Amino acid sequence: MTHFSPRHLLTKSVIRLLIAGILPAAVVAALFSTGVVGAAGRSSAPRLSASNASADLNGHWVGTWTAAPQLTEPANMPPPPFTGTNVVFANSTLRQTLRVSVGGRQIRLRFSNAYGGADLPITAVSVARPLGGQAGVSAIQAGTSRPVTFDGRTAIDIPVGAQMVSDPLDFPVATGTNLTVTIYLSAGQASTSITSHPGSRTNSYMVTGNHVNDQDLPGATSVAHWYFLSGAEIWTSAPAAAVAVIGDSLTDGRGSTTNGNDRWTDQLFNRLQSSRVAANVAVLNQGLGGNRVLQDGLGPNVLARLDRDVLAQSGVKWLIVFEGVNDIGTADATEAAQKQVTADLIAAFQQIITRAHALGIRVYGATITPFGGNTMYDDPQGLRAASRAAVNEWIRTSHQFDAVLDFDQVARDPANPGQILPAFDSGDHLHLNPAGYGALAAAVPAGLFTQEGDDLGFQ
Repeated sequence: MTHFSPRHLLTKSVIRLLIAGILPAAVVAALFSTGVVGAAGRSSAPRLSASNASADLNGHWVGTWTAAPQLTEPANMPPPPFTGTNVVFANSTLRQTLRVSVGGRQIRLRFSNAYGGADLPITAVSVARPLGGQAGVSAIQAGTSRPVTFDGRTAIDIPVGAQMVSDPLDFPVATGTNLTVTIYLSAGQASTSITSHPGSRTNSYMVTGNHVNDQDLPGATSVAHWYFLSGAEIWTSAPAAAVAVIGDSLTDGRGSTTNGNDRWTDQLFNRLQSSRVAANVAVLNQGLGGNRVLQDGLGPNVLARLDRDVLAQSGVKWLIVFEGVNDIGTADATEAAQKQVTADLIAAFQQIITRAHALGIRVYGATITPFGGNTMYDDPQGLRAASRAAVNEWIRTSHQFDAVLDFDQVARDPANPGQILPAFDSGDHLHLNPAGYGALAAAVPAGLFTQEGDDLGFQ
């Protein structure tokens, strides 16, 4: 059982009264400044003064960027010499860029050792602004590098299977801008089982030695993967919230442009910025290449990762589910197997809805896009296509989801509905190109993310 001190309980009561408009901000400021009550936690709002008490007490953390962690396959391990015999990134600097969605005046980072075979010893971390504000570059703007700490320490050991959240850092980031995160590992991770997000569609850089604050990394090795970094959050007093998107390689951006940030989730965020009701909505891409709802693939199945990748993320108010093609495509092309996977997918979607609704999260279901002509998934008898049609019919007509996003209708060729429209096809008849992803983004109504008159607030 958790026990709270009288001081802690009094602090929470004062915060509730201020938010409800019952207790004036000036009174609250006096209580904090005299030490009658204390902040609820060091990792929440900044220190209070009479001038900022009201704004800070109404602030909250919201996820602004995510990369779903998975076990790194051999082909996506860091190249030599950064992968050695039972050690990875020994005496190595790793520089990665990410694009935040909503901005804020403070930031904190999440690092994951979910799949590490040993503790992850991080020696130093810094954040900076990338040169020219660009994604996937090795250079940072001079004078912008700031150290990241963990409970005041620059170094941290992350246990096997765990994640760590950094201390809040006063580092204002603007909406829709890129951020550089540089990590130095002195000893490296003593295992070749490591955590990463292979489908970054963004270049990262690695070099031997400690160069965590260097303005550039000349001669660095470049790969299009993210390692260890799994999230970024911003502190804001604006009415911001997040939509999490759980999906497979179509959401992860297969077919999009490296360093282009033109996945469908990126393009959705861009479009929401012009909306009066949704400009403060962060879009958290939790896609994983090869992901399935029911069984593990190149990462944990959706039912297994829902808590970690959606329900435990800060400020999530909505969930988009765009999954199922890999479950259908990898099930045997027999009537029995396809009947079973169809029924199991529908049951799994109902489980996702139930679990998200329990936390006040609205769930929007996306229909599964076509794969006709794909050499792996399109079977001669059309059994998998029939399963896709059956699942889509349930998504459209069951009224279980809070709204339906008909991506199938958007992406399909009207002249051949079992296939992707040629103008949207990346070439493999399964994944879309940037134009196709833009069409998906355009099909998501901004009104689904309104917060006006909503009583599901996140404090």
